[in-house]
Amino acid sequence: MSATPTPERFYVHDDLTDEVRAEHGPDSSADVLARALMALVRGAGPHVRVLTLAEQIDALVARPRAPFALAIGIARAGERVARQLHARAGWFPTIRRVDLTREEDGRGGYAVVSPDGVSLAGQLADADAESAVSLAVVDDTIFSGITLRRVLEALSPALRARTQAFCLRGVEASLPAIRALCPIAVGFAAPGRILDEVSFINASGLVRRGSIRRTGRPPLAFFERPEWIHAWFPGHAGEVIDLCQRLNLLLEPTGLPSLPAAV
Repeated sequence: MSATPTPERFYVHDDLTDEVRAEHGPDSSADVLARALMALVRGAGPHVRVLTLAEQIDALVARPRAPFALAIGIARAGERVARQLHARAGWFPTIRRVDLTREEDGRGGYAVVSPDGVSLAGQLADADAESAVSLAVVDDTIFSGITLRRVLEALSPALRARTQAFCLRGVEASLPAIRALCPIAVGFAAPGRILDEVSFINASGLVRRGSIRRTGRPPLAFFERPEWIHAWFPGHAGEVIDLCQRLNLLLEPTGLPSLPAAV
């Protein structure tokens, strides 16, 4: 019923369970629904694997590193990963965020934009002075890699030569284009081509609006693209959408995107 392919391997990062419990409390209605949704996702087929934050962090911090003079987190998610890594390994004593996101352009493509209107060049203007010794650029997921590449390409060649990229998870086929710009460390790398062989989502994106951003239009949650849910969870889409709708009403009762609890 959709041109969206069912990936051979579908990885779902569980950033939902702990966030909902922290925000609404253990055994709350939202907590019960979140756990039911993740149980359904886990059992949706052999192609689905749920990733935990701990296993990805463990893999990244297994190799000791000296602290970086500056870490740049890409958007709220990248900043969060930088703080999580620093809490474990002490690598990033100074963290800044650049606001950059990918939007559907309405013509079948994507545009990488700054949601607050401040240009990427403006956000990075003083990074060279702040990171005289070393710079880390941190993202949560590399799928196509377009957003991370945009940040790296905006750095001066001299600064990029002192830069190391980090992400929790990524598609192996998208990494060579990043490695051509700077070294990158990945907590979990999945082999295969994007979309038909391998795909990644954050579980929070199933229920929270913002994972799908559209130029000039309100953001969506994944459950509001039922053709994607049918492709990702064949035979279980109706149950997934129902749980997502019910949980969304608790997490975003006003119909507006809500921010996840701080970690």
